[in-house]
Amino acid sequence: MPVRVRFAPSPTGSLHVGNALTAVANRRFADERGGALVLRIDDTDASRTVAGGEETILGDLEWLGVGFDEGPVRQSERRDLYADAAERALAAGAAARDADGSVRLSQTGTTLLREDGTATYQLATVVDDLELGVTHVIRGNDHRPNLPVQTRIATALGAHLPVVIHHGLVLGPDGKKLSKRHGHSSIAELRDDGLPAAAVRAYLDELGLPEHDVQLDLARLGRLAVDAIAAMPDQELAAAAEAPVEVVPALRGARSLLEAREYARLVVAPERAALGDEAGLTLERFGELRRPAPEWLTSDEARSIVRELKAVGGDLRVLRLALTGAERGPELASVLAALSRDEALARTS
Repeated sequence: MPVRVRFAPSPTGSLHVGNALTAVANRRFADERGGALVLRIDDTDASRTVAGGEETILGDLEWLGVGFDEGPVRQSERRDLYADAAERALAAGAAARDADGSVRLSQTGTTLLREDGTATYQLATVVDDLELGVTHVIRGNDHRPNLPVQTRIATALGAHLPVVIHHGLVLGPDGKKLSKRHGHSSIAELRDDGLPAAAVRAYLDELGLPEHDVQLDLARLGRLAVDAIAAMPDQELAAAAEAPVEVVPALRGARSLLEAREYARLVVAPERAALGDEAGLTLERFGELRRPAPEWLTSDEARSIVRELKAVGGDLRVLRLALTGAERGPELASVLAALSRDEALARTS
């Protein structure tokens, strides 16, 4: 039987990092087995549905590079399926109808249909997994308590649950389940922090299907962000940093896209800094080295000029201030590679 998995978020806004881990794990599981991923929107509880929540989730998945083969399938549009399933359970004697019209599982008293006829999460989840032909359910450990009752619901419907695989949760630094109080809890927050999509996806891929709970490792995410920025094509990085492509050499060492944008500002539109009387000798020596060099420097040529300037007693701090208006920023040689000869000489004259 072909492998079919599903990712089933509720439309409550940007994906929680733990939910994103589940999405990536399901996509990888399907890809490794030539299977399909179904996107299901669990919106049976209207009180938890946020306006625009589904669109936000779709945007997060696209940003992470997680495609789906079918869907989105919305539970709110499948009410008749759930009602039919409840009737089958009633007919089999596995469920009973209360006086208020709700339907409950006989063995546990678990509500299947509310008195208004809407399906509960437990019933809708089981019916959808069966009707959509899901072969493997991959979800977080927080769903383990649901397994016994969902098994009973499937039995009441004369069926068997798919294979269920639970993975560890993503925790905050205090060892508790990651939440908004920790910060960095959603894909939107990571994106707003300037982490490239490739870095977040690489981190989630590294986690795989953790057997036990794991703490969100922001330091590792940061290292992956540096690698991702270094690997971005020039045009892509320039667009992400809202900068001209000529300044890309100065952006490669940035630790986030926010920092890359700040680096770009320092190179493109620096504030003028007070250099002091002692700056003249350094800038004169720099001019002597830069004038005979090509209009645009390679990385090696730029590093060579920095080394030579330092060797003759030049003050690299002064040169950085003259070129960028700041004492800290991108690697000095990368700034030289990002500026034309005329522009570099104009800023140091």
